[in-house]
Amino acid sequence: MHPTLSGKPIPRDERLIFALDVPSTGEAKRLVERLGEAVGFYKLGLELFMAGGYYELLEWLTQSGKKAFVDLKFFDVPQTVAAAMRQLRGRGGAFATVHGNDAILKAACAEKGETKVLAVTVLTSLDAADLQALGFAVDVPQLVLSRARRALEIGCDGVISSGLEAEQLRAHLGDGFLIVVPGIRPVANVDDQKRTVDVEAAFLKGADYIVVGRPIRDASDPRAAAEQIQERIRRLFAE
Repeated sequence: MHPTLSGKPIPRDERLIFALDVPSTGEAKRLVERLGEAVGFYKLGLELFMAGGYYELLEWLTQSGKKAFVDLKFFDVPQTVAAAMRQLRGRGGAFATVHGNDAILKAACAEKGETKVLAVTVLTSLDAADLQALGFAVDVPQLVLSRARRALEIGCDGVISSGLEAEQLRAHLGDGFLIVVPGIRPVANVDDQKRTVDVEAAFLKGADYIVVGRPIRDASDPRAAAEQIQERIRRLFAE
């Protein structure tokens, strides 16, 4: 086995998380049904939250035997983030994302219940020039490592990180936490995600899970696209 390939006991078909970024719960359910057994783990983001019926969709997914990732990137005063995490208890969310400083992350971890808290390091839509424009006088890898280290010390279960930084996170922080890598592009990147890698590179750099959206959703045959990615994952993690 490759030295940075995840050895955690995660079912291979759950290592792919599909970003269910569609405008309505009805469309979301139709897409889940179309994907069938090709996808077992779904990420639910802000678009679906604003569409209404978010909790009902979350319940429907879990009752259908699927796992759900609540990707709302909680970022508010600590008391509000703690209250938001309490609202998730018992609703079946496997993961939830939190963005912010140490106090915000601590508040989320104190109320996480059965949900694993994933700290957002640096969004994959940002690059070094964007960070400089925002006033961060550091390079991306340094910032990601610093934020990840603090998040894990606080009690987060893992981080959201670009595949480009996953390898250094493993090298510096070990294997005792989850790395979820979004922005996976199996083909040439032509959209707004800047810090991207492909399926194999993400896992070989230390990812435990990858998040794929548009390459599956926008394919002429989404199920076939998902199955192709699953096959690539199975080859990587072949026993």
